[in-house]
Amino acid sequence: MSTRSLTPREREQVDAANAADGPAVVLLHELWSLASAWDPWRERLSEAGLSSVAVAWPREPDTFAEALADPDAVAGISLVDVREHTLAVVAALRQPPFLVGHGVGALTAQQVAGKGLARATVAVAPAPMKGSTRAPDSMLAAAAPVLRDPENRDRAIRMTFPEFRYAYANAVNVDEARHLWETRHVPGPARVGFELAAQRRDPRAPASVDTVNRDRGPMLIVSAGRSRLVAPAISAETFRIQSRNSCDTEFLDLPDRGHTLMIDSGWTEVADKVIAYLERFR
Repeated sequence: MSTRSLTPREREQVDAANAADGPAVVLLHELWSLASAWDPWRERLSEAGLSSVAVAWPREPDTFAEALADPDAVAGISLVDVREHTLAVVAALRQPPFLVGHGVGALTAQQVAGKGLARATVAVAPAPMKGSTRAPDSMLAAAAPVLRDPENRDRAIRMTFPEFRYAYANAVNVDEARHLWETRHVPGPARVGFELAAQRRDPRAPASVDTVNRDRGPMLIVSAGRSRLVAPAISAETFRIQSRNSCDTEFLDLPDRGHTLMIDSGWTEVADKVIAYLERFR
């Protein structure tokens, strides 16, 4: 696969990872986020002796300010676009990487692992794959800002603060929620949300994951117990499906954490648990 599609930042990070010892950690972000949101994680990983690459979605702006200034930059991006770009990044690495993903990024991580390309995978509050149970009402309410208007499909949508507070930042106090909305929450391609919502009806759903490949590698599913965007029942269902694989599959429940767990003030707790898991497979 061609690596010409890599951004300059990704290319720089890939080159640094290839020059380092051991496998890199490929970081895959959630909808409504940017690759730069992983910067604190990358520093934490570096302190643990792990190189990393934060994957951007196609046409993704580099900074929060740029994302707000050009809200339509990612309009129309699909799950397939995200997956194919991630595969290009993985192909540029000299050895199979660790994969760490959140939400949609966690779904993408499972898709890449299902191709036998991962050393180990951590899927945090993973968006539902094809074959998952029907989304609980809380998830449908959380996704309403995207799904309520069919014409949103080809748009990029940014939640209002009340919508973000309900759907994404319900487990942190209101001041922290507002800070995260004002500094981290960017427009995201609504097409991804529509694809996830239709995955039960679409026989060729882009949310499909190969869960039986014996080369999948070990996997940890992390549930955020207060997440409304990815209800705990969906994380548990992902674990049940992935447990059919002959590779080791583990489950970690963080019952008091919401969907902001990768970026809020408690992110280091999650990062340290993820690092401890990856260290077992270095």
